[in-house]
Amino acid sequence: MSNIKDVARVTGLSISTISKYINGGNVLEENRILIENAIHTLDFKVNQAARSLKTSKTMTVGALLPSLSVSFFSNMFSEIEEHLSREGYSMIVCSYNGDPEQEVQKLKYLAEGKVDGIILVPERLPHERANAIREIRERKVPLVLVDRFIPGLEYDRILVDNSGISYDAVEQLVVKRHRRIGIMMGPQDISTAYERMTGYRRVLADYSIPLDPALMLMGDYSYESGYRMFYEFMNMPEPPTALFATNCDMTLGAVTAAYERNYRIPRDISFIGFDEVQLTRVINPPITIVVQPTALIAKMAAETVLQRMREDYTDFPVIARLKGELLLRESVAAI
Repeated sequence: MSNIKDVARVTGLSISTISKYINGGNVLEENRILIENAIHTLDFKVNQAARSLKTSKTMTVGALLPSLSVSFFSNMFSEIEEHLSREGYSMIVCSYNGDPEQEVQKLKYLAEGKVDGIILVPERLPHERANAIREIRERKVPLVLVDRFIPGLEYDRILVDNSGISYDAVEQLVVKRHRRIGIMMGPQDISTAYERMTGYRRVLADYSIPLDPALMLMGDYSYESGYRMFYEFMNMPEPPTALFATNCDMTLGAVTAAYERNYRIPRDISFIGFDEVQLTRVINPPITIVVQPTALIAKMAAETVLQRMREDYTDFPVIARLKGELLLRESVAAI
């Protein structure tokens, strides 16, 4: 079995340089290429247990997210894991299933020496979570918030301009002369849900369209709530002429309900969904969809936590607001 001395012999570099690279340090680019090629050629395996004892590093990043069943989160963290793996890190993925108590417990578990850094998608905003995050800071465990944020806490945040992309989506309906536009909102104590609702309200205000609270239904970001809200909207005495679903699961639930009740999109109701890009391929006509930049979020989250784990805080805190995209398809008809 090859060892670090064999890597030094093949590369002509010192053992200290190779050790620095293996343990997450920065080396010259030409040296990094030499070391990686030698590691691959020699099939050199790092003894993670020995490294952990020597450096107090686990070479592991903890990921805590609301649900593993939501395609947006699973796709994003799969890409984050790829980025971390290329730098020699493993990832522990935990889900708290929307339960604030589980979220706090698992945050504390990860912070107690199990990982070198944490990437978190926070849920709601209870006092206990803020305390748990302050404890993580005291332990000096790097923490990067992704997709959602917690007001009043200074941490690296990789977010999407939810208000802006929601504005763009609803404006697309307005310019098609829709005035009764229903929105399927998520829980308003989740930052993404609040921001998407804010974008909806801004469009109506900018175009002098009266706000009708009856057209603002709240779900829990689940498939079932999207399915239920579609029925509620269509059973109104004066149903909306267009709907905007503000997350992927509610989008899928609403489209399923529409087809089960033989509503034809966009003849009977115009529709814009969120993140369920697969629907643009399997539904006829294709659905107009808001798409978040999953790959860029993953790249920036991984790069930020890697930078912090190297104790580089030169640009702390990173606060990124990435632009989403509105994929225009055929599910919106003009009045």
